[in-house]
Amino acid sequence: MGATYNDLYAVIGIHSGLACGAAIDLPSAFVAMRQGGGSDGAILGDGPPVPAIVFHGDRDVTVHPNNSDQILNLSMKTTSTNKKVHRGRVPGGHAYTRTIHIDASGRGIFEHWNIHGAGHAWSGGAPAGSYTDPRGPDATREMLRFFLEHSLAHSSEVRSV
Repeated sequence: MGATYNDLYAVIGIHSGLACGAAIDLPSAFVAMRQGGGSDGAILGDGPPVPAIVFHGDRDVTVHPNNSDQILNLSMKTTSTNKKVHRGRVPGGHAYTRTIHIDASGRGIFEHWNIHGAGHAWSGGAPAGSYTDPRGPDATREMLRFFLEHSLAHSSEVRSV
């Protein structure tokens, strides 16, 4: 939605999902989920890319982790970035690789969190929840941080116009 309607969205958060246009019907959705869907990017909107943060477990057998790479490749199609890679581990939990793509102004506009050993579950979710993995990292907290960073940057850009 954000790639197609980039005039309506300030920021995007995706967890264990498919790229826009990865499937056109139920059979292609199952193929995309198993091995990663294809998209030619024809559905992208005009204008600057929408900042995006993407989480995916590298052991997800429901939605293949290749899908997160395809989401980012589509998002970055119209811009060039430099990337910084951070590796970490949640105390008592999952290791992760966080890749930040930085635009020409020095702003991190895309983040990819690859959670090592995680399956198809919300990272950092409550233990009592279904499809949650409390061993983190906390996707909710990180998405909120990312959204706030970009909403504050967006509101200052709007005020300066």
